[in-house]
Amino acid sequence: MTQPRQGERVVILGGGLTGISTAFHLGATAPGWLLIEKEARLGGHARTDERDGFHFDKTGHWLHLRSPYGQKLVSELLPDGLIPVERRSRVFSHGALTRYPFQANLFGLPPDVVKECLLGLIEANAKKGGVAEPRNFEEYCRYHFGDGIARHFMLPYNRKLWGVEPREITSEWCSRFVPIPKLSDVVAGAVGANPPELGYNVRFLYPKSGGIETMTRALIARLAVGETRTSTSPDAVLWRERRVLVGGEEIPYRALVATIPLPELLARMEGLPAPIAAAAAKLRCTAVRYLNVALRKPPPADFHWIYVPEEKFPFYRVGIYTNAVPSMAPPGRGSLYVELADRSARPAEDVLRDCLPGLVAAKAVGSAADVLFAEVRELRWAYVVFDDDYFDAVGAIVPFLEANAIYPRGRYGSWTYNSMEDCILAGREVASLVGKQHPDGAP
Repeated sequence: MTQPRQGERVVILGGGLTGISTAFHLGATAPGWLLIEKEARLGGHARTDERDGFHFDKTGHWLHLRSPYGQKLVSELLPDGLIPVERRSRVFSHGALTRYPFQANLFGLPPDVVKECLLGLIEANAKKGGVAEPRNFEEYCRYHFGDGIARHFMLPYNRKLWGVEPREITSEWCSRFVPIPKLSDVVAGAVGANPPELGYNVRFLYPKSGGIETMTRALIARLAVGETRTSTSPDAVLWRERRVLVGGEEIPYRALVATIPLPELLARMEGLPAPIAAAAAKLRCTAVRYLNVALRKPPPADFHWIYVPEEKFPFYRVGIYTNAVPSMAPPGRGSLYVELADRSARPAEDVLRDCLPGLVAAKAVGSAADVLFAEVRELRWAYVVFDDDYFDAVGAIVPFLEANAIYPRGRYGSWTYNSMEDCILAGREVASLVGKQHPDGAP
C-alpha cells in the first residue's frame, strides 16, 4: 500500500472493540490508519484473563447478535467456533431462585410478596390513563410495574447496579433493556404457568474456548495494512490543528475516531469553548468492581447468571462462565464473576469473606472450601449515568466534535449503553463515514 501523506491518515484512539472494528472496516483501501491503545494488548473490555487454566472475561460478555451483518461477520470470524446457548438467568431474592425477569416470574416468592406485586401492578395499570408520563427511572418503574415490583426488585437492584438513586436516572435509556410484560404474562408467572422467556438476551453465542477474547483476536487477525501502537496513550488532542500529541510526537490526522471514554478525550482538548467544557463537567459514569472466582468443583446451581436485588447482599449480579461454556475452567472445576455493589477499594480476601454467605445461599458456590482463588478487578468506566443533564450535554458535545473532524464512537466514546454488536456496527458506520470505501462498509 502506498504510504499516506501527512494528514491523510485516520487516527483511532482506543483499541477496544469499536476501535478494532473501525480499523477492520477501513481496510487497506483507505489512505491509512493509526490505532493507539494504552494497554499492552488490544481488546478493551472484550478481553479475557487467564490463570491456571481458568478464564475470566471482564464480567459477562455474551454475544447477542440481532443484525444480519453482525451474525455474518462473527460466523466468518469463528467458523465452527461458536456455541449457541439458551439463556438460564434467575433472580435471587427472599431466599428463592426465580426465573428472570422478576416482573413476569413471581412464582416461588413468599405469598405476601406475590400478592403485593400483583396488586401493585393491577393498580398501576388502572391508573395509567390518569397520571403523567414518568420523568425518571423510579417513576418509570412504579408507572409500569407498580409499587410492589418496584420495591422488591426494580429500585433496589438498579440502585446497586448504578450506584445512584433511580430517581436520578432518566427513563429514556431503558426501553430496549427492561422487559415490560403483559398483565396476563405476569399472572401466569405468578402461578407457575411458565410465560415465555422475555428480554433481548434470550439466546446468545459464545466462543467454544478461550473466552470472549477469542472473537476479538479473530477480528484483530483480519486487520489490513495499518499501524497499531499499544502501551501508548495520547497526551493531547490539538483539535484546531488536527493533530494528536503522543510522546512528544505530533501526528496529523484528517479524521480522528475517538473510542476512548468521552471525558478522557475532552480532558486532552485544551481551549474548549465554555459551553462544551461546561457540558463535559456534567458527564457521569459508575465504576464496577468485581471478583473473579475459581472453584475446585462445579457450582451446585445451573444458571448462567443471577440478579440479586436485596441490599443485605454485597453483590448485585453473579455469572457462572462454566455453566454456559465448560472450557472456561479446567475439567471438573468452575469459574464465575461477582459484580459488587461496594465500589470501595478493599482487598479480595475481605470482599470474598463478605460475599461467601450469599454465594452459598444462591448456590453459586457449594461451600467456602470450594474456592480455589479469588481476585478483585475494577472497570473504571462501566455504566454511563443517564441523568437529567445527560441528553443536553451529549447533544452539545458530539456535534461540536464532529464539526472538528473528531468522531466519538462506541459505548464510552459515544457515552451510551450498548452491546458488543453495537460497538462492531459503530466501527463499521464510522469507517464508512471517514474512509474511502464502498458505502456498504465492506473493506
